[in-house]
Amino acid sequence: MASPAKRAKLSGGASPEIAALLSGLSLDGDRYVALLTKLITEAEFVQNFPPRHVPEEDKVIAHLLEQLNPYSTENGGVLKIQHVHFKEKRGNLIIDYQPEGAEGTVAFVGSHLDVVPANPEDWAVPPFKLTRSTPGQFPAEADGDRLYGRGTTDCLGHVALITEMLVEIAKNKPALKKNLCVCFIASEENATIAEVGVDMVMKNHYLDHIKGGPVYWIDSADSQPCIGTAAAIQWKLRAEGKQFHSGLPHKGINALEFGSDAVAELQKRFYRDFPAHEQEAVYAFSSASTMKPTRSSGPDNSVNQVPAWYEVEGDIRLTPFYNAAACVETMKKHVADLNANPDSLSGSRGDFSKYIIQEEDTPEPLKGKITWEVSGDVFKGIACKLDSPGYKALCDATDAVKGSHKAYSICGSLPLVGDLQEAGFDVQISGYGKSSVYHCDNEYCLLSDMKDAFKILMQCIILNE
Repeated sequence: MASPAKRAKLSGGASPEIAALLSGLSLDGDRYVALLTKLITEAEFVQNFPPRHVPEEDKVIAHLLEQLNPYSTENGGVLKIQHVHFKEKRGNLIIDYQPEGAEGTVAFVGSHLDVVPANPEDWAVPPFKLTRSTPGQFPAEADGDRLYGRGTTDCLGHVALITEMLVEIAKNKPALKKNLCVCFIASEENATIAEVGVDMVMKNHYLDHIKGGPVYWIDSADSQPCIGTAAAIQWKLRAEGKQFHSGLPHKGINALEFGSDAVAELQKRFYRDFPAHEQEAVYAFSSASTMKPTRSSGPDNSVNQVPAWYEVEGDIRLTPFYNAAACVETMKKHVADLNANPDSLSGSRGDFSKYIIQEEDTPEPLKGKITWEVSGDVFKGIACKLDSPGYKALCDATDAVKGSHKAYSICGSLPLVGDLQEAGFDVQISGYGKSSVYHCDNEYCLLSDMKDAFKILMQCIILNE
């Protein structure tokens, strides 16, 4: 597979008349900010962290329909609009522009209607109100260019962007040779709640008609093509030992030590089994696959007691050149081996820290035990097709607007993109917020980036004609 830097130029494209029309369109900044202001006001009600926060995506959809309904086919316009529910108040919105005689599609999918939670006490500005930077606040930026609020980058800023693109398309009615499709989705930020969003949209065949053309997943950042993401496998390890007085450590099995040693050994074996892959350099991955602990807990025992149990949680980020299901099975086999031979982990913590002990009144020795399980859903990774016309169009469009492009891959994960690719969709990924504030306090996007993004998306339409 060729390096992203060595792609071929895309031939073909729209007619000169259509290219001139679409190239001449631009994002109406005032109208965009007005719409985004409404969407950020709803961000409080589309936070996704059950059971504390269960989003109602229809609150966002109501504002989108206010913009789009004047151009709907039901009102004599050109946009076919479907408001699709699989759970009450949690809608998805599918919009098609189908010019007469058009064949094939260019689709924009993935911009989602929910957000991660925000704690107002941790923000310098109100998270659920759009706030613009003040004149002179950031000398390197245009006045008022920063737009703060939860969802400005991830992903309500993209929802507003694509909505405004649809409005301009509907007003100008270009005679495209390919149909356009947009799908705004529910429940991206918590994909463990299935049967709500794009999984059900796909299962119920609402997206079958876009399978033959490029599908642009608009939910990443930094105005560059994202060509690879990692599988995400969240795991929990529990070590069980025997509680005893810490002054007699040889009569107990220290679950904290046992669990820590088990995690270290499993990491060692993981990196042996899933080393850096040669394709990671081709795709410019920022890191190879990793396995790491991220959280731990134990009993509320006193300091002079050896703990009876210890739990560690963490995740595996697996580049898409390895199979996630096979990785899980491999780790389970390693855990079984450690359970069969727990004393293989002994020796690094002194002579009186053992994971097999002989109790006085029991003929069989007592062994420490490890359980290891996957928590929640496994998000598949993706390596986008670098020989796809859709990818070439995205690169050329970025070059045309930004002057150059630099494709990248990350070991972050996007739920559902791997499922779409596995189902036969030609998924390409891009986004126009800021990766530095993804899921962070004081999230913002730049209006200037969104204006450039509008032109990039228009160029993608042109180049895919």
